[in-house]
Amino acid sequence: MTLGLETLDYVIFLIYFVIVSSYGYWVYKHKGKQTADSKDFFLAEGSLTWWAIGASIIASNISAEQFIGMSGQAFQLGIAISVYELLGGVALIIVAVYFLPMYLNNKIYTMPQFLAKRYNERLATIMAVFWLFLYIFVNLTSIIYLGALSLEKMTGFAFMPCAIFLTTFAVIITLGGMKVIGYTDVIQVVCLIFGGLATTYLALDLLSDKVGTGSGVLEGLSLIREKADSHLHMIFTPGQYQVHDGRGGFIDAYNQLPGIMMFIIGGQWVNNLNYFGCNQYMTQRALGADINTARNGVLFAAFLKMMMPFIVVLPGLAAYVLFQENADASIVNGITQNGIVKPDNAYPVLLNLLPVGLKGLAFAALTAAIVASLAGKANSISTIYMLDIHNKFFNKNLTEKQTVWTGRVAIVVAFIIALMVSPLLANFGQAFEYIQVYTGYISPGILSIFLLGFFWKKATANGALAAAVLSIALSAVIENLYPAFPFLNRMGVVFWICSAVHVAISLSQSKGKNQPNAFEVRPEWFKVTPTFRYGAIAVVATFSLIYWIFW
Repeated sequence: MTLGLETLDYVIFLIYFVIVSSYGYWVYKHKGKQTADSKDFFLAEGSLTWWAIGASIIASNISAEQFIGMSGQAFQLGIAISVYELLGGVALIIVAVYFLPMYLNNKIYTMPQFLAKRYNERLATIMAVFWLFLYIFVNLTSIIYLGALSLEKMTGFAFMPCAIFLTTFAVIITLGGMKVIGYTDVIQVVCLIFGGLATTYLALDLLSDKVGTGSGVLEGLSLIREKADSHLHMIFTPGQYQVHDGRGGFIDAYNQLPGIMMFIIGGQWVNNLNYFGCNQYMTQRALGADINTARNGVLFAAFLKMMMPFIVVLPGLAAYVLFQENADASIVNGITQNGIVKPDNAYPVLLNLLPVGLKGLAFAALTAAIVASLAGKANSISTIYMLDIHNKFFNKNLTEKQTVWTGRVAIVVAFIIALMVSPLLANFGQAFEYIQVYTGYISPGILSIFLLGFFWKKATANGALAAAVLSIALSAVIENLYPAFPFLNRMGVVFWICSAVHVAISLSQSKGKNQPNAFEVRPEWFKVTPTFRYGAIAVVATFSLIYWIFW
């Protein structure tokens, strides 16, 4: 295994860098408004097409946490980890039909703004602070960590220079505003998809060479089916499989993905609906568009989402078979660190086995995914900080130009904090699990607040606040008292308890009366075009077919 990039690899990456940077500058100069406009900077209001919206959603969603973290969990758990991508596609359809009309018809641009308008300012401020901490210390930090880890293993440079490079590149893109992010994300998505598919192809081809007869990709696929049957099941049962935990021990695979119960109790639904429907850096792309453009963009994102297992899961499966068969010493040594099997090393190790030139393409694809996701999250952090905290509590009289420039300062500060914290994630065994577990502390309460706020006119602010606080407290209690209880099932249980408490407190306060700030709900808002309907059916059918084949 050759550590580092060759001249041709750097040339390919430089071409990618120049194209993205030049296009971003062109968008900034020619598609932006001549005067500073906060809505243009934060939302790109009315200017993103459906394909730009869909591409930007996926570019922000697919990052190092998928390429490195999810490939690592594919190495650890197998094809079952695809549920995050497949159910994510279904969740996007639900968000497009039911969530977007509620946001757009009520002129909601940020998630705290929804809370302020539907409940009260106190709840909006509390949750804005929660979101800022979550986005910076979990999302932004984990992407920098995983991205720098992968670049370190590909290039041979130390962790911090790689982290600084990614952060600096992302800052350049982010400072141009949502319009620059949205349109450059189209290039990023094309790069990450084609580069990712090339990596998948070569990983399967390598598996054929090392373990089979060398006849190619189809043999690689058949070898996965032959050698890794335990990794080709979408549904686990308790005690069925013991897998590497990334800390030198083993863990029951059911604890990570608790079979059919994660659907029945609702943990996976909570995770995906909260992520795509109540998450600033996911919804933000669509909130500046009209309803049909927004829905078509989200539908496009759902189709792209269904492709992701081919890009991020198959390489992890190939690495697992190569590791189990001891087919290549460099793979075994690269995945094993101080005698501990590190699933997160699987994808970077595979990338180092690519031939010259293709390694540069894979490097560009991975960088595109990381930078696009960092840019989207940082813009959302800035949006929440400026519109829901700074403009309300520090300076209510900022001009449009001052708002934009202060937002840019917030972006830089958020990146510096995340950059400094990112090395600490080395203490966690599996980074994708880290993201899901700690995001899951707040997700159940948030989803309860949003669903009841949208569709139940008796929901009160005190009920919503109780759900938010209880979500964190109850999640912590269950994790500490019952550490073996699967975190996805915990999310489902906490969601139902939070919802019950929310309803009980609301009923006791409202005395059965509708709240004066309840949202209007019109049935016609949820009608979709025939094109959208057929596309949605195709997404759901794909999800069902994969589960039927690999149950």
